[in-house]
Amino acid sequence: MKAWPSLFRVRCGKLQTNRLALLLILFLTILTLASCSVIDASFSAIKTTFSAIKTSYRVVKKTVKGTIWVVRGTYQFTTEATKLVYQIGKFTFEVIRAPLEYPLMSDDIETIDGLPVKEAIRLGRVKAAPYTVKGHHYVPMTLASAQTYKETGLASWYGEETRRLKGGHMTANGELFNPRSLTAAHKYLPLPIHVQVTNLENGRSIIVRVNDRGPFPSRHNPDSGKRIIDLSRGAAEQLGFVDQGVAKVRVETIQLEEA
Repeated sequence: MKAWPSLFRVRCGKLQTNRLALLLILFLTILTLASCSVIDASFSAIKTTFSAIKTSYRVVKKTVKGTIWVVRGTYQFTTEATKLVYQIGKFTFEVIRAPLEYPLMSDDIETIDGLPVKEAIRLGRVKAAPYTVKGHHYVPMTLASAQTYKETGLASWYGEETRRLKGGHMTANGELFNPRSLTAAHKYLPLPIHVQVTNLENGRSIIVRVNDRGPFPSRHNPDSGKRIIDLSRGAAEQLGFVDQGVAKVRVETIQLEEA
């Protein structure tokens, strides 16, 4: 009879050990399931983020596609070309490469891409190169960022005085300046690029080729540097603000697709 309590204690000890083992297994199972739920939730959050990014990208892509204009003809100079004629919608552009000895429209430009201006033009290092004007450093936007450029501000016009001067003048990218053509100067857009300009005061809208730098502050009018674009007289005439000199406009780049 003395052996019975000892045997009972042994069996009870084994039972307690089994219970502890079962509790430990149950605890580990619950912990594992909870961890899996957290991981699944994390993956779900990541999937949701990717979905949002894809949706935004599709919207942007669709917006860009909506601004495409068909261009008929070559609108970029090749090494051999000295003249281009092309059309964008109802607007015709005639572009001529200027001789390097011609003076610049903006003679305040001191360097382009760290080089003398004429040397940078000769080497074709102008498009989005940084440049200096009266010691001030300007850094143009990249071609990629320029594709979505849109800005509202004041426009002015320039260059009519060149008609009374002998010889010709060149723009900052080496093109012959013609005050009657549809061209413009901009401080930060790559050269050349095409933009749609809308006169917000009368609703008129045109497309111009941006091929020059400006407008910059002048000694007589420091506020002139705050204007966002300087148009040729021909462009200002079509927009209807030659007499008043300035107008509030919206400027936005357009996407081109060759016919």
